[in-house]
Amino acid sequence: MTDRFRSGMAEATRLTGAGKLSEATALIQRLLGGGAAPAPAGAETADPRLGDPTVIDADYVTLDEAPPERPAPRPDGPARPRSGLGETLRGLRRRAKAPQPAPVPLPDGAAFETASHSGAAGTRAYRLYVPASRTGGPLPLVVMLHGCTQSPDDFAAGTGMNALAEEHGCLVAYPEQPSSANANKCWNWFEPGHQERDRGEPSLIAGIVRQIMRDHPVDAARVYVAGLSAGGAAAALVAAAYPDLFAAVGVHSGLPAGAARDLPSAFAAMRQGAAGDPARRGVPTIVFHGDRDTTVHPRNGDAVAALATASAAGRHPAVERGRVPGGHAYSRAVHADPSGRVLCEQWTVHGAGHAWAGGSPSGSYTDPRGPDAAREMLRFFLAHRLPGNGP
Repeated sequence: MTDRFRSGMAEATRLTGAGKLSEATALIQRLLGGGAAPAPAGAETADPRLGDPTVIDADYVTLDEAPPERPAPRPDGPARPRSGLGETLRGLRRRAKAPQPAPVPLPDGAAFETASHSGAAGTRAYRLYVPASRTGGPLPLVVMLHGCTQSPDDFAAGTGMNALAEEHGCLVAYPEQPSSANANKCWNWFEPGHQERDRGEPSLIAGIVRQIMRDHPVDAARVYVAGLSAGGAAAALVAAAYPDLFAAVGVHSGLPAGAARDLPSAFAAMRQGAAGDPARRGVPTIVFHGDRDTTVHPRNGDAVAALATASAAGRHPAVERGRVPGGHAYSRAVHADPSGRVLCEQWTVHGAGHAWAGGSPSGSYTDPRGPDAAREMLRFFLAHRLPGNGP
């Protein structure tokens, strides 16, 4: 990395800290394109064509002058070319304005409610699926965090989690990130104000869980959180911040907790991978990541698994390989501690990009060629419960 690039990134960091996110992003764009050294502090650098700079759930050009180690081209087709930042952001805005999916008919007795929670950090609306198959006893609760430009209805349609919740008798909550919090509805996982317990967005997500627990019969030992991309990064943070609330976490195409502290480090983590914060080990974790993801580097999935398995360092995982009929090949690595307790399942979907594996085309960012991430996550979740909360 050249001195020009380092100085440019330093200036971008300064602009980000000053709240000048448009200027910081325009500067990064100019540096990546081989442009001139950073303009002096206070100079106009914003490019209105770039849209909102806080979108960090898209394809970006590299932040490192060295070529990436992976993903390499594979026999099942050429790698997808990267888009420029401005083009990507414009595409995201078009998708954000796309029509919402048609409502899925509910089984008799089921409900898909709309509610909201307010706390010191603000207010968040959420959708809650209440299955018809409830038996009167306490139910597991799964919290699903959507990716950028998505909505709760879109995410529910794409993942198919409501149908699985009906099958297994679970509640499913879908918190909504509004455009007022992030212009492209991204969870702000890269901002320090949204990374700690009882602060920012983690406090609101935890508040939603506690509100549902007051209003519905929830099994406190079986509460889980999962997310896609920016939602996956947020899920990792929330689970690490509240290990007393969540029994397990699912991270799909996301990043490890503590991967970034500002916009430039978020870009770098997405492109190159980041180790995350070893102090944020969180809870039992299931990871899904496509090995040809050009939006969030697959090394981030490795880092999520590494944090989850730190207590079993030196132990070799059991690895299973398979292929979905007519779909993707995959590898599934199961990491257990010395007692045999499963700490992490890491699914690597071969040939897959940045999309929810096994999802429905009725939602955005889905890959119907499998494997079925929602079903596998729910299976993993229901095998884990918080200790000291019943049998």
